[in-house]
Amino acid sequence: MYFYYKNHLKETLKEYNVDYIIIKPGEKSKSEEKYLKIIHELLEKHITRKDIIVAFGGGVVGDLSGFVAATILRGVSFINIPTSLLAMVDSSIGSKVGIDTHYGKNLLGAFKNPLEVIIDFNYLKTLPKEEYNNGIAEVIKYYLIDDVSLLEDIKNNNLENIIKKSIKSKKEIITKDPFETYERMYLNFGHTFAHAIERHSNYEIPHGYAVAMGMDISIRLGIYFNITNKEVLNKLHNLYSYYDLPLFKGNIQELVPYLSSDKKAHADKINFVFIKDVGTPYIKQIEKEVFYEISSF
Repeated sequence: MYFYYKNHLKETLKEYNVDYIIIKPGEKSKSEEKYLKIIHELLEKHITRKDIIVAFGGGVVGDLSGFVAATILRGVSFINIPTSLLAMVDSSIGSKVGIDTHYGKNLLGAFKNPLEVIIDFNYLKTLPKEEYNNGIAEVIKYYLIDDVSLLEDIKNNNLENIIKKSIKSKKEIITKDPFETYERMYLNFGHTFAHAIERHSNYEIPHGYAVAMGMDISIRLGIYFNITNKEVLNKLHNLYSYYDLPLFKGNIQELVPYLSSDKKAHADKINFVFIKDVGTPYIKQIEKEVFYEISSF
């Protein structure tokens, strides 16, 4: 990605004297080791508070770069240029930055507002189909928890509306609750089990595909607990067929041990996000032990 867009990036940043640090794609780069390596490299380059860190890449690059910017020298300025659909509609918006630890995902982090987020649809032209579909999972989440008008845009692959409406949806939610005391938790729909799926697979399953499976689990659990309208599951599966998104076919009991490190967990309970129907999210505290009792749902 960096080499393909090297000249374009140079033109975008032509008013700056630019140094590059390149990282490998994938969740494994969002590590404590990579974070410290970048910190040391920037300190060796004599970074100052007048400098700006620019993230150019997908969600991993944005999260990692933003956390570096939030912490080095007690904070330097930050610009985010997301190049994947997943990053454009999700991680580049909302000011959350961070890295993973071996205890779980995004357990070291901060809230860091970028100076600006630059979204260019042209970057999506070089995305592989699988990576594009990976991003659509988060768009489906916005449809399920907030904006029912996204349905036709998703079916017709109306890219401009997909991105604009997704950003609008997330922005409105986090404006009400910037530090995740309640409403912002809606954005975690599907993510409790998605993060467990990612860890269980040693991050071999991409985030969007894990979210797709996590939403499938959440809706099926909602039906099991008599919270969710049964018709929602058919609507979800029909949407998945448009973009070859996976359903969950494993045993949720294998995932329960990973829930203890989820940020939404409190002692032996977890704030779990369900939906009653499309556009109606609902948060309920569930004891983690309950999941061990569910053999099929």
